[in-house]
Amino acid sequence: MSGKKVAVLWLLAVLGSVSGGKVLVWPVDNSHWLNMEYILHELVARGHEVTVLLPSCFLILNGTEPSPFQFEMVEVPISKSEMAAAMDEGFYFWFYEERRLPFWESFYKMIDLLRKFENITRTICDGVVKNKVLLERLRASAFDVLLADPLMPSGELFAKFDILIADPLAVCGELAADLLAIPFVYSFRFSEGNVVERLCGGLPSPPSYVPASTTGLTDHMSFVERLQNFFFYFAMDLFFLKFWRDEWDGYYSNVLGRPTTLCETMGKAEIWLIRTYWDFEFPRPFLPNFEFVGGLHCQPAKPLPKEIEEFVQSSGEHGIVVFSLGSMVYNLTDERSNVIAKALSQLPQNVLWRYKGKKPETLGSNTRIYDWIPQNDLLGHPLTKAFITHGGTNGIYEAIYHGIPIVGIPMFADQHDNVAHMRAKGAAVELDFSTLTTQDLVDAVNTVINNSTYKESALKLSKIHHDQPIKPLDRAVFWIEFVMRHKGAKHLRPAAHHLTWYQYHCLDVLAFLFTCAAIAGFILVKCCMFCCRKCSRVTKKKKE
Repeated sequence: MSGKKVAVLWLLAVLGSVSGGKVLVWPVDNSHWLNMEYILHELVARGHEVTVLLPSCFLILNGTEPSPFQFEMVEVPISKSEMAAAMDEGFYFWFYEERRLPFWESFYKMIDLLRKFENITRTICDGVVKNKVLLERLRASAFDVLLADPLMPSGELFAKFDILIADPLAVCGELAADLLAIPFVYSFRFSEGNVVERLCGGLPSPPSYVPASTTGLTDHMSFVERLQNFFFYFAMDLFFLKFWRDEWDGYYSNVLGRPTTLCETMGKAEIWLIRTYWDFEFPRPFLPNFEFVGGLHCQPAKPLPKEIEEFVQSSGEHGIVVFSLGSMVYNLTDERSNVIAKALSQLPQNVLWRYKGKKPETLGSNTRIYDWIPQNDLLGHPLTKAFITHGGTNGIYEAIYHGIPIVGIPMFADQHDNVAHMRAKGAAVELDFSTLTTQDLVDAVNTVINNSTYKESALKLSKIHHDQPIKPLDRAVFWIEFVMRHKGAKHLRPAAHHLTWYQYHCLDVLAFLFTCAAIAGFILVKCCMFCCRKCSRVTKKKKE
């Protein structure tokens, strides 16, 4: 057999061992699942068999519907209605109460909500870890890889895999990877104050010019803003150590059967896939095991449904405005919805509004409400002039991909940060949802449409996004399969993980140098004093 044939057969064998793999997935509900789904579809297209572990309380996923994925149901003592009620309570707090309540009342309400979601997380985690029948069945399946989003825990606790992919914003996902000595990969947007990336991933984040996530700051900060940024980092570190570490270190130690910590386990991630990119992100220090894959879900626009296309074309030269507050916001108060609808009715453009709530009384003839809209396809339509959005990462990147300026109405989580980034790039106007008036919204939309600098900035971001050597989705899948092929990526993992906090900041070195300097200074002073006394005695003797 010729050398070329041997090489081809070897290459096919290597690629086949990955492309024909069995993938186990532990998802997170709502928009986090939507991001994971794009990766999973690509893995299926490359010949992988995908099985999704589906908790019975999940809202967005239905395991009985036709799907390219197989579903393994995980029964937990939480009903869908209980999960929906918890989500609604959280949304209502962030939308209407967080800024209106007194500080301490808002703070305690937030802590109470976090405790509730932590209990839900612990319940789901226990439901998986203690389900011996499920664990044995999954072990027998001999999976090659596990993909997980740890906003919903326990994904990595399951079977014989080659790799795990997770989102470090939740817990329990790393346990199975550690238990089974399996490499795992994280996939997420960011954690609050980048605390997980910094403390567990070792990502350098100088507070002087790297703004903490969710602060809404940019990389050009005044002294007061740098002070704010520094204290926010400090506060998030304390919160992580108290709320996460104290709650989960013992749990992890009990499951693994040895003393360990949440952060130590998280720090074993081989690759961190972060859903952002340099078109959107501010320049900052990076690590070789961190990869930016922002916009992995974006794609060229497809033809619109006939009814929607006719409505779009009827707008004429004025074009259309696309409006969506995301999949998680499906209802507003009558007062808020009427304020918004009245503003939209005053625009010369036709408006397509994704909204499942009660039809506003002030809805204009130029506005149509849909339970769902083909958002990516609408943003890619040549008649689209602006995008009104809550600032979710998916919508932001679709706007970047198609070069559409935005009016941002952030509400919670990463949305304030996302809109702040777009505003700093010159492609967005930001509004406050809690104080939003009809005129505010009208003025903002007219500004981004009529002021050409916003469109120019959006197109510039779009050009940067498209000018990549490899598409974000392909890059994400490449690194997943890379870790599968090599059983990890230890050569990319910084040695900082093996240092204590004082070693990382060279405090021990500084302490040693300070001690040496102090000793040298002490000896020098003593020598000078000795010489002075000696000279004094000699002088005194000469005088005598």
